[in-house]
Amino acid sequence: MADFEGAETFINNKLEAEMPKLEYHDIRHVRDVVRASVAIAAAEGLTEEETMLVRMAALLHDIGYIHSAKHHEQRGADMARELLPSFGFNPEQVETICKMIMATRAPQSPSGKLEKILCDADLDYLGREDFYEVGGRLFREMKKNGIVGTEQEWNLLQKKFLESHRYHTPYSQTNREPGKQERLQEIMAGLNSNY
Repeated sequence: MADFEGAETFINNKLEAEMPKLEYHDIRHVRDVVRASVAIAAAEGLTEEETMLVRMAALLHDIGYIHSAKHHEQRGADMARELLPSFGFNPEQVETICKMIMATRAPQSPSGKLEKILCDADLDYLGREDFYEVGGRLFREMKKNGIVGTEQEWNLLQKKFLESHRYHTPYSQTNREPGKQERLQEIMAGLNSNY
């Protein structure tokens, strides 16, 4: 029997102590994704075990940042394989969690229901009221890392991303897609007024 609580406490402590202090990919983001994944799991009618697996994957999905931003999903899956068996997770549970973590790689490619839930939770903010606040943190992180230089470049990147992004679960399609489309229209209007 997997010790979910023990694993969760251990991983939370590890994240608190070792997660880099980035603008966006930080403990706040991890907690946000955990909260969103639990909400989506409830709406999608998951079993208790499935919900715990999604929750565990949400906790671990960006833990690879402890080592490096590059290939952090693979690092996270490797860390899950190292950590979880000692908390009584069986090989099938560990692989389910690893598949969810890997599905969050951009562009997202979830296949099963659990993967779809984690992918939607990871980008839940795209359709929420705090879109600009959370997105602003991502912009600052990307600017610091030289991925974007100006707000104009950022808005062009956001426009492209929002146009190509798809929510995968009925919950997110109903509750987040409309807000995401509104943000896309606002960004496009802002870009058009700059030309």
